[in-house]
Amino acid sequence: MTVSVIDTGPNRISRSVLVNAPVSELFAIVADPRRHHELDGSGTVRATVSGPPRLAEGATFSVNMKAYGLPYRITSKVTAFEENRLIEWRHPVGHRWRWQFTPESAGSTRVTETFDYSEMGRIKAAIRYYDLIRAPKSNTAGIEATLTRLQARYAPDGPTIT
Repeated sequence: MTVSVIDTGPNRISRSVLVNAPVSELFAIVADPRRHHELDGSGTVRATVSGPPRLAEGATFSVNMKAYGLPYRITSKVTAFEENRLIEWRHPVGHRWRWQFTPESAGSTRVTETFDYSEMGRIKAAIRYYDLIRAPKSNTAGIEATLTRLQARYAPDGPTIT
């Protein structure tokens, strides 16, 4: 299983994998916030969610989270949505999570996940804070674990990661 590094510019972390599943099936998981915990490789996303059963541009949803041993709840707003292509949401602090889906041959899909804190650059202290708490490093590890988990879920010989 291979996770590819994608260069999307400063203060953006993107990784990509090829998944042996159709775009529509993968998109459906990410478009349903109640299923985000199924994907999460970081261990921070919990199953308790409020919001619409299917995301759309402008929708908001709240998710119970746990990081650094502390539970909290975060409400995000969907900032971009293209059916079977793209979903992006923004956290109240300003960073964004972006999922892109590109159909490939034989029913497989290239899935790219991005943690984008580039717009935080207007607030220099925010970038320094993110660096101080090691958000880029921990989010990189979480993205790689998430994508590896998703790829394994649809591996031809069955899931190897649960």
